Amino acid sequence: MRQGVNVAVRQMLAFSGLGLIVLAVPVAFATPFIPVGLPMAIVGVVLLGRNAVWGRRWMEGVLVRHPRLESMAPNWLMVRVFGREKRVLSD
Repeated sequence: MRQGVNVAVRQMLAFSGLGLIVLAVPVAFATPFIPVGLPMAIVGVVLLGRNAVWGRRWMEGVLVRHPRLESMAPNWLMVRVFGREKRVLSD
């Protein structure tokens, strides 16, 4: 029973992280001079990547398709979410 509750809580955290990522885009456009959208997106990425395997897989796929996103991400974020250092881009 306890394990089922833990799985449910982790999935709720993952879906709330996905919601924060989606919500961060319009909030960023609505508040261009006050950077509110970026912290929302960062919190959403951390919640999604840490609490769901499917979320981590999805984000890894996005990073493979768009390697410049990974170059903009801070190293501490890559370690906390994916458990690895940033990849070095070969130009």
